[in-house]
Amino acid sequence: MLLNLLIWIIVGAIAGWLASIVMKTNASQGLLMDIIVGIIGGLLGGFLLSLLPGVETGVSGLNIASILVAFIGAVVFLALLRAFRRA
Repeated sequence: MLLNLLIWIIVGAIAGWLASIVMKTNASQGLLMDIIVGIIGGLLGGFLLSLLPGVETGVSGLNIASILVAFIGAVVFLALLRAFRRA
């Protein structure tokens, strides 16, 4: 259980950091926010990809596929945050 939590934090940090660079929010958020955005992105990315037929990929460990799923979800999450802030 502790190892799984550590993996979620590591994957979240990497995915959140990469997403913040792509979405140009890196200067305004720190490591903790990168981790939070990445973890939410992992949940969101796993949900979104599960909607596609034949795709059963989610965050399943410390690997490239998990980081990619979390990254996609984190980019979507940051885009949604940006849209709500402007509204």
